[in-house]
Amino acid sequence: MNWITNYVRPKINSLFSRREVPENLWTKCSECGTMLFHRELAGNLNVCTSCDHHMAISPRDRFKSLFDGGIFTEVKVPEPVADPLHFKDQKKYPDRLKGAQKATGEKEAMLVAEGEMGRTPIVAVAQDFSFMAGSMGMYVGNALIAAAERAVKLKRPLILFSAAGGARMQEGILSLMQMPRTTVAVQMLKEARLPYIVVLTHPTTGGVTASYAMLGDVQIAEPNALICFAGPRVIEQTIREKLPEGFQRAEYLLDHGMLDRVTHRKALRDELITILRMLMGQAPAVKGDLPPPADLAAAESKSATEA
Repeated sequence: MNWITNYVRPKINSLFSRREVPENLWTKCSECGTMLFHRELAGNLNVCTSCDHHMAISPRDRFKSLFDGGIFTEVKVPEPVADPLHFKDQKKYPDRLKGAQKATGEKEAMLVAEGEMGRTPIVAVAQDFSFMAGSMGMYVGNALIAAAERAVKLKRPLILFSAAGGARMQEGILSLMQMPRTTVAVQMLKEARLPYIVVLTHPTTGGVTASYAMLGDVQIAEPNALICFAGPRVIEQTIREKLPEGFQRAEYLLDHGMLDRVTHRKALRDELITILRMLMGQAPAVKGDLPPPADLAAAESKSATEA
């Protein structure tokens, strides 16, 4: 046994070898270029701590910050026909779906959940832009319809978080048919007199903007979100004119009456709770784990009677 080869050399190599650092520990802000540590960024809800730029956040992470205690239950969505057009470009459509599923860990571009937010039962639905640009296909249409039906059945308000590049070209006309389908789903909520609140995030474009994303009773947007049907570059090339600064951004649309509010992501939960309880005719939410004012007054009067 050669102790130098078998013991000394491996020991020296282990002392001087470089430790591999995971690549996903740091994220570069696309707006200001600041390198942000992943835990710090996640703790700030994917908002840059330097310039306040709102980065993309997954539906699952958004729901964890939205629902009480981060607890929610997923709502089952009916499965559509897989690859109805047998579409193929550089890749087959099923292969693109598998790649997106592997990259995001999600089944499709929309997640539906139910739970409580500020002790107010709600149904929420969110699009994932990292899943094929959040494109609207048959599954997305089924998801919104399932969310609306669940909300009507439980008599709960529905909150939508939109983020999409438009309709999914791999499903052709079938993806465009989701525009009238989802519009009917929103009408179901209106007929049931249930609030439908839309939170537009960056970016919300194309057929999504032309249908369910602009039909809310209250329209809220995150700061500097791009909200449009056709993008600024397409419009500039068409009309051959320079567009105003900030054109089609959330603040511009707010100034021109297309939105009700532009709200920072960290303040969004409290604002949604206030709006929902107001629309549902409920008492204002009580901060902390305390009983509502009405229950507290009833308990005090009961104790006074017993005394």
